Amino acid sequence: MSQPRALKARFAAVSFSAALLLGFFHAPAAAENCDRSCLSGLLTQYIDAVVARDPSRLPLADKVRFTENSKALKLGEGLWQATTTKGTFRQDYLDTRKQIAATHVQLLEGKNQVLLSALLHVKDSKIAGIETLVQRVTPESRLQPKELDKPIRGMNDPVPANKKQSRESMIRTALTYPEGLRIGNFTDAGTPFAPEAYRVENGVIMAGEGCGREDCGLYSQNIIVHPGIIASVAAVDEENGVVLLWMNFGHTGSAYGEGNSLVTFEAFKVWGGHIHAINAFFCGLPISTARFWPSADPLPK
Repeated sequence: MSQPRALKARFAAVSFSAALLLGFFHAPAAAENCDRSCLSGLLTQYIDAVVARDPSRLPLADKVRFTENSKALKLGEGLWQATTTKGTFRQDYLDTRKQIAATHVQLLEGKNQVLLSALLHVKDSKIAGIETLVQRVTPESRLQPKELDKPIRGMNDPVPANKKQSRESMIRTALTYPEGLRIGNFTDAGTPFAPEAYRVENGVIMAGEGCGREDCGLYSQNIIVHPGIIASVAAVDEENGVVLLWMNFGHTGSAYGEGNSLVTFEAFKVWGGHIHAINAFFCGLPISTARFWPSADPLPK
């Protein structure tokens, strides 16, 4: 090969290599998932933005979808227009696999407590969807939250390494609870409560240790039959052993008010094949209320 042709070939090879390197350094990086710290931080940003009534504080994806009590709203409407400050309670549920950051958090509107369930659907570390359930408790409400000045007992306990369940197994265990409500009997439903299990509803212990009523046994309580109960998987915190279900309790006559039902985001601490603690924020809504968000996981058949 002549010297000019050799120089041309060498120059072409160097140019090609440089182009490859330039393309490598300037190629868009693959989007990284939000880890637990990132998801928790987004929840903090969201709560602070609600209190400040300023959605512009949030890292939002394009065309963010926002619902409150299953109604589509513009971000900045609904609870955003009234909240004044943060309360003392917050319990997070972080689903790193499905990129969902969920929380039960107490806010305040003057003298009224706001029990907020919020789910952030995250994409590329930005908030792509916001799903919320809002329940207000006034000073005149019959049941006053008494358990929201401290963490829910056992909900944040580390899961014993030899007692961890797979994601699917956790969901199956949690779903025995709505099955017990469907037939009105947790024993026949095979709902596996651990001996220390207890249930908190809107900040009040309603079953188990600390209930303070005559009928506090999780298996012995008189359970209303809920034949039309609907359940959906909202999030699964695999590291912390918690399954968060969205549920509409369905038709039960007039137990929840004529034409109404209870709608809830209810969290179940699950490990070792048992349910160890339950925390729920309820809201009374029309019986026709649907979730209008997809289940995070298919419901086992």
